[in-house]
Amino acid sequence: MIKKKIVNDPIYGFVTIPDGIIFQLIEHPWFQRLRRIQQLGISYMVYPGATHTRFHHALGAMHLMTHAIETLRSKDVRITDEEAESAKIAILLHDIGHGPFSHTLEHSLVKNVSHEDISSMLMERLNKEFNGKLTLAIKIFRDQYKKKFLHQLVSSQLDVDRLDYLTRDTFFTGVSEGVVGYDRIITMLTVAKGQLVVESKGIYSIEKFIIARRLMYWQVYLHKTVLSAMELQVNILRRAKELADKKVELFCTPALKVFLYNHVTKKDFEKNPKLLDTFAQLDDNDILASIKVWTNHKDFILSTLCGWLINRHLYKIKLQNEPFPKKMIEDIQAKAIKKYKLSAKDVSYLAFAGDVINDIYNTHEVRINMLYPGNKIVDITKASDHLNASVLDKKTKKYFLCYPKGLV
Repeated sequence: MIKKKIVNDPIYGFVTIPDGIIFQLIEHPWFQRLRRIQQLGISYMVYPGATHTRFHHALGAMHLMTHAIETLRSKDVRITDEEAESAKIAILLHDIGHGPFSHTLEHSLVKNVSHEDISSMLMERLNKEFNGKLTLAIKIFRDQYKKKFLHQLVSSQLDVDRLDYLTRDTFFTGVSEGVVGYDRIITMLTVAKGQLVVESKGIYSIEKFIIARRLMYWQVYLHKTVLSAMELQVNILRRAKELADKKVELFCTPALKVFLYNHVTKKDFEKNPKLLDTFAQLDDNDILASIKVWTNHKDFILSTLCGWLINRHLYKIKLQNEPFPKKMIEDIQAKAIKKYKLSAKDVSYLAFAGDVINDIYNTHEVRINMLYPGNKIVDITKASDHLNASVLDKKTKKYFLCYPKGLV
C-alpha cells in the first residue's frame, strides 16, 4: 500500500505528499533548510505577518502542480506518471538554491551566480545521491524536455510558482490587491500545439492575475519602506564584505565566513564541490546572528547600520518617478559627512540614490496565450480589451533616495 503524508497548509488546507522520492526529497536537509529562509526576505519589517518561508512556498507550488496535471489529464493531455512526478520534483526544488533572505541578499554573498544556478547545481548533486531519479525533473527544470508545457508550468509568465507566491504573499501580508483566482486559472489550463494555453473563457482571471502581480510589486515587493529595509540589509553585507577584504576580524558562522572572506564565483562552485555543501548550510540565522553581534563592532559604519536594522531604525526614503537632482543628493551626502564624520568614500552607506524597475509582462518571453474555438491561439495583450502590449511591456522605473532619519 502506498502511504501518503498530509500537511495542513493555511491556504489550501490538506496538502498530500506521496511516499517515495518526493517525500525523501522533502526530508532531505537541503530542502529542510528552506524552513529557515524567509519567502519575502526582510519584508516583515513592514508586514509583520510576512514570516512565511520558502518551505511553505515550495510545498504550495507542488500542490498546485498536482492540480494542474490532474486538470490537463482530464482534457486528454498525455502526461505519464514519470513526467507527472518529475514535474512535481522540478517545482518542489525550483527554489532550493535560494540563499539567506531570498532575493534581498542574492548578490551579496556570491557574485554573478543566481539562485537558479545554485538550484540547478544542487539538483545535479541530489540526482547522483538518488541514483538518477531526478534526471527528467532536471530536464524539465532547464526546459530541455520535449513537452515544453511541463517547463511552462514550472517557469513562465503564468506558472504555478507565481500562482502560489501571489496567493501566499497576499495571505501573509494581508494585502488584498494580490488576490488571484488560482483555482479558476488552473481549471482553465490546457495544451495546444505543444504549448500551455488558457481557455478563452478564463480571460478575466488572467487579466486579474496580471494586474494583481503589478499591484503587489508596488504594494509589497517594492514598497518604499520594504525597499529601505532591503537597502539597509544589503549595505550591511557590503560593509562586512569590505572589512573582510581588509582582513578585519568579524564574528560569523563557519559557513558565512567562507563566503564573506572569499569572492566566490560560479567557476569556484564548479571547481570545488564542497563549496555547494557549505552554501547549503547558510540560512537567515547566519545573517541575523552576525548582524546582532556586529552592532557592537568597532567599525562605526557596520555597527551603526546593524543597530538600525535590529531596532528597525530604517533609512528615510523618498520614491518618485523622476531621477533626483544631483545637487540634492550631494547636499544630503554633505550633511551626512558632517554629522557622522564620514569620508566621501563611506558616505554611500548612509546616503545614496538608486532606482527600481517593475517589469510585469514581457512580450519578448514565452507569452500567456489564450485558446479560442478552431484551435486559434491569441496572446493575452491582443485578446484582452483592458490590457495591451504597449502598457504591459513597458518597464516602469522609479527612483529612490535614502538617508538617515533626522538628517534633513
